[in-house]
Formats: sequence, structure tokens, C-alpha cells
Amino acid sequence: MSPDPALDPLREALRLSPDNVPLRHHLAGLLVAAGALDEAERLYRQGLASAPEEQRLRFGLADVFRRQGKPEQALVVIEDLLERPDPPPEAQLLGARLLLEAGERAQAARHYHAAVAREPDLADPELAARLPALGEPVPPAGEPDPPVEDPFVVDGRVRVAAGDPPALDEAAAERPSVTFADVGGMEAIKDEIRLKVIHPLDHPELYRAYGKPVGGGVLLYGPPGCGKTHLARATAGEIRAGFVAVGLDQVLDMWLGESERKLHELFERARRGQPCVLFFDEVDALGASRSDMRTSAARLLVNQFLAELDGVERSNDGVLVLAATNAPWHLDAAFRRPGRFDRILFVPPPDAAARAAILRIHCRGKPLGEVDYERLAARADGLTGADLKAVVDLAVEAKLREAIQVGVPRPLTTKDLAAAAKKVKPSTRDWFASARNYATYANQAGLYDEVLAYLERR
Repeated sequence: MSPDPALDPLREALRLSPDNVPLRHHLAGLLVAAGALDEAERLYRQGLASAPEEQRLRFGLADVFRRQGKPEQALVVIEDLLERPDPPPEAQLLGARLLLEAGERAQAARHYHAAVAREPDLADPELAARLPALGEPVPPAGEPDPPVEDPFVVDGRVRVAAGDPPALDEAAAERPSVTFADVGGMEAIKDEIRLKVIHPLDHPELYRAYGKPVGGGVLLYGPPGCGKTHLARATAGEIRAGFVAVGLDQVLDMWLGESERKLHELFERARRGQPCVLFFDEVDALGASRSDMRTSAARLLVNQFLAELDGVERSNDGVLVLAATNAPWHLDAAFRRPGRFDRILFVPPPDAAARAAILRIHCRGKPLGEVDYERLAARADGLTGADLKAVVDLAVEAKLREAIQVGVPRPLTTKDLAAAAKKVKPSTRDWFASARNYATYANQAGLYDEVLAYLERR
């Protein structure tokens, strides 16, 4: 067992005694010193699977992640230790390094000084020089940094600067023609959306009899390319409602107070044209965790978003808010409260039946020969809807080259699509690498149980 056969006796001992945490930690540390980071990571993961509360294993895994150049995964693991009443000083030191790399100087300084106070030998002059000194004011743990003084905020109210800021375009709401029939697979997710979005509009009197409003919010999360936006547009088409896809450029503005005004006007437009679906793609960019924000202006936008979802000024009856994100762990927890995004749905890569359906959809209207969609789907495990579209596009490009030479269209066949599929690699691997860490170490509320269940089936 390379790289160091001298460790083979320890490997054998651990195989015979897999629950021996000190032995596992010792062997993993020797592997780290030998540069065998992947094997060390595997040992730490296996140990945490049976002893998830073991602090030494958590710290070791975070250290391995940092050495592998995965600071985000390392921070997820170490933050769980830092939130405990008496974290190990070594964990606080590592946390300080990771937080500093993430731009969180105040929190990094807090943990560094705490670590050195408890264990003076951990002092690192080079790290300390990059952090606020011990006497400098640092916000208490768990509280956001104080807002920067802003000349445009008076008594907590936003005052727009002189001059006319850019106005929000009054674009008409789209009326999508696609429906659920145009979405391959996702039957369980479609059923959830029917219950939350479609049935209330078809049977409003039944829902009102039980005191359930017609409207609400659904948050779709998962790896990119799995059809979240397509599903949202099909939802609007299914209920023949207006569809407003909200881009960041339609909300974010350099003028103070304008972002909040634009967001309010988008909701007002949806209320005037209900039933209407408001779709926010990359919603974490508008609703990021307020504890991570450094400016009061950014927090004001999140507060405005929450107020609009609550319907503070006007009822949202008939307004359906769909949102999508690839990074739900960055979304402010307040969005998950009842009445806001109270349906949070994981959109995984399509299964075999869904892949076959997606291939059929993308091959519509093209010259076709004999195509075995089920066989192709079985060979395309792990590919997303976007990946499958790339497969069809590559196959079409190859057939176009042939058609140009002979002057007539040549039909697509199973062989053509299979050859194209070999050139397309699953685009979700990096996402699942990050999601696995959040699902394993930051899943106190069970939000990522579906992610864990999906990974267990792989």
C-alpha cells in the first residue's frame, strides 16, 4: 500500500479495530505527513461516519481539506467545532486561518486571540500581523459586524441621493407555452409543485375553506444544469399564469435604496397581474445570509425581500414565488420560515427514465433514424439535462458535417448519440463534493437529508 509500506502494520491494525479513534487519528496524521492526503481524507470520513461527534477526526478532516486546496469544505467542517462551547485551541487557530482567507478578519482575530490565550505555543507572528490587534474593537461572537456609517441613511431610513436614478423597466410578463409535459422526469417534484402551486389555483374555494392562501414560495436547489429554471417556466405554463424571471440586473443598483424599490415594484407588478409566477434565479445573490454581510445596505435588501414575501403592505394572494439556487447554504435562514419558502425541493440529476425522456425532448423536430433512448440513458448516468442537451448538440454537429458533404440531411441514430455521450463528462461532480460536506456536517435542521439519500444510492 503506497506511498509508505512502513505504515502497512498500522493499516492492518485499523482494519481489525476500525472503531479505535486514537489509532485512526494517528495513522491519518502520518499519512498527511507523508503527503497521502486522499487516503487520510478517506480515513477521517470513515471514522466520522461511525463517530460523528469525535472532535479529533473533524479537525483532522478540516486540516486535510485545507491542504488539498479546498478552503470552503474545510471551513464548513471547522465552523461546527468553533460553535461548540469549548473548541480545541488548534481548531480555533485553523479556523482563524480559514476565516482570514475568506475575508472575515474580525472573526479570524477573535478565534486566533482565543487560541493563543489558551495555548501560547500556538502563537503565529505572521498570522497575527494580518489580524486586528488584541486591543482593537472586535464584534462579539455571533453578532454581525457593525454597519458602516452611511451618509444616505438617516434615522434608519434610506435617503436617495439627489438626481434621478434609473427607472425599472415595465416589461410585460411572459406567458410560457411549455408545460410539465415538456419537462423530462422530476415526477415527485412536479407533484409537490402541484400541491403548493397548481391545485390552489384550480380549487381556490377548498384551500380557502382550510385557511390556506393561494400563493406562497417554493425554493428549488441542486447542482447546475438540472432544469430548475425550465421547471419554473413550465409551472407558469401549466397554470397559464404570467411569468416574470427576475435577473440580478433588474434588482441590484448602485443607487442607495434603489435595489429595495425595484424589488418592491417587481412584487407589485406580480400582485397587479395575479396569478403570476415570480422566479428568482440564483436567489442566494439577493438573499445571502445577513451574518456574512459587511454593509448595512446589503442587509436592507434582504430585509426588504423578507417583507415582500410576508406581504407586509399588500397580500400576496395569487402571487407564486419560485426561486432557484445552487448554494442553499448561503441563503439567509429566515427565508425558510413558514409563509416564505416553505417548500424546499432538491432537484437532483435525472434518473434513467428521466434521461430517456429528456433525450426524446431534445431530439424533437430533428431527422431521426433508429434511436434507443433507454439504452442511451443507461449509458449516460450522472449527466444533467444540460449535459444531455450538449450530447444532442454534439451529435447534430457531427451529422451536419456529413450532410454538408453529401448535400442531404442524415438522420441521427443511437450510434451517433452514443459517440457524442462519450465526449460529455458529468458537470455535477464539484457541486456534490461541496454539498456532501454541508449535508454531512451542517445539516442540523435536516435540510439536506435528500442530498444524503441521493448520495447513498450512488
